[in-house]
Amino acid sequence: MTATIVLSIGGMLVSALLTVLAIRYAEHRRMLDHPGPRRSHDRPTPRGGGVAPVLVVLGGGAWLASQDAGATTSVAMCLCGFAAVAAIGWVDDHRPLSPVVRLVVHIAAAVAITLGLCAMQQPALSPVAIALAAFVVVGLVNAWNFMDGIDALATSQAAVVMAALLAGGWMTAAWQGLCALALAAIVGFLPFNLPRARIFLGDIGSGAFGCLVAMFLLRAVCSGGMPWPLAMLPVSAFLIDAGMTLLLRVVRGKAWWRPHREHLYQWLVRSGNSHGQVAGWYAAWTLSSSILAIAVARFAPAVVLPLTLAVLVSGGSLWLGLRSRLWKDARKRR
Repeated sequence: MTATIVLSIGGMLVSALLTVLAIRYAEHRRMLDHPGPRRSHDRPTPRGGGVAPVLVVLGGGAWLASQDAGATTSVAMCLCGFAAVAAIGWVDDHRPLSPVVRLVVHIAAAVAITLGLCAMQQPALSPVAIALAAFVVVGLVNAWNFMDGIDALATSQAAVVMAALLAGGWMTAAWQGLCALALAAIVGFLPFNLPRARIFLGDIGSGAFGCLVAMFLLRAVCSGGMPWPLAMLPVSAFLIDAGMTLLLRVVRGKAWWRPHREHLYQWLVRSGNSHGQVAGWYAAWTLSSSILAIAVARFAPAVVLPLTLAVLVSGGSLWLGLRSRLWKDARKRR
């Protein structure tokens, strides 16, 4: 426990230092996101800041894996998949890549992560469960990428989810340590993303954060401590907004993979709310859902599935109501 605390504090400080260096690097390389009709910021801002927490997780994670012989193979394979997601994001931050290329790498990484999780799973997962686990990884990697459009939203969501998983106590020691390290690395980066971002995560950060969340959620479920339906609650804010927005674009025949400003969080910002306010509202939802998940898992396991469905339906209804209201208000202002 003491070693984990020391490693986490060190990881937080190193992440902050590396973020400062990332800002200088991005400015030197002219890796800047400029304001535009599909963006929610009003000044050129460096991107690629996610490289700082990524390096902390990879370095500290390798050390943690070496300290627990029983988890070395599992953690190492998952870190390899995580590194692949981060690497393709880093390349994309320098030179935009085809969505197909990114997707292929994400799928390969998801397979490595899923096999890593299976390496310590007894009894072994079925082929269907393995395929679903890989789908979860790809889905959350891209959900975090889709939702990384305003200051601190993707960062704060990842932090709240990881804190909830630690509080739930659903993982073994090695994975608890890795999750604590990842949370600390994110906290070290967060001050550079609020109240106004000095640097954006970039694709390296958003994809990597989604990958980490997927890894820890799946580990919590595979450990047998977290009932699988409850795994959707800590990430329900992103699942609902990303999923409903994607569905709406598909129904309307739009190119769903292209950048846009149709997520609910983007509508909320355009209606006059600050980035911090919107990120705070999403964090409040995620925190409440996570506390509910922990409470239900411990005290009312019989209602896991109906309660999860009730939260998702309620969230979807709230999304529809707010989206409709904001759209009508926007039409009145025209």
